[in-house]
Amino acid sequence: MGISLSNFSLGEGIGINTDILDTNIINLTVVIGVLVYVGGDVLSSLLTNRKEMILKTLQDADDRYKEAEQKIADAKEQLELAKVKAEEIRAQSKASAALGTTNLLNRVEEDIKRLEETKQTTIRLEEEKAVAQVCQQVSRLALDQAVEKLKTSLDSNVQRRIIDLNIALLGNLAKN
Repeated sequence: MGISLSNFSLGEGIGINTDILDTNIINLTVVIGVLVYVGGDVLSSLLTNRKEMILKTLQDADDRYKEAEQKIADAKEQLELAKVKAEEIRAQSKASAALGTTNLLNRVEEDIKRLEETKQTTIRLEEEKAVAQVCQQVSRLALDQAVEKLKTSLDSNVQRRIIDLNIALLGNLAKN
């Protein structure tokens, strides 16, 4: 099934046939006229439809472009608002931190003062307690010496009255 070139003659080829009957110009003219008449309307409507589709597509693209521009503008505005809000938050946090630090330092200072006052009060109480103990010991020693002196120098009636008097005095001191 091969194609051989021997079937074609060298003198034949594409050319113009000048024989009117062979070419059937009238038939061709009628067919071409019908095609132009019918096809022109179809072609015109196809081109019109295509033009409308292209215009609609361009309009849609333009609308989407404008919508995208609006969204970008809105996003930029939101970004600026977010930046302002972030700066406000940053400033508030700095102020809050400074206030917190000041409050903490004030509380520490108050605690130090309170501890110093407590220390001074404790020292005073311990001094008073030590003085009271010394007074009590001195009183006891004086009383013991007085009792020894009384035992050696006083009789039993005088000793009894002095002891009763001292007991009464000590009882009054203990009540106060």
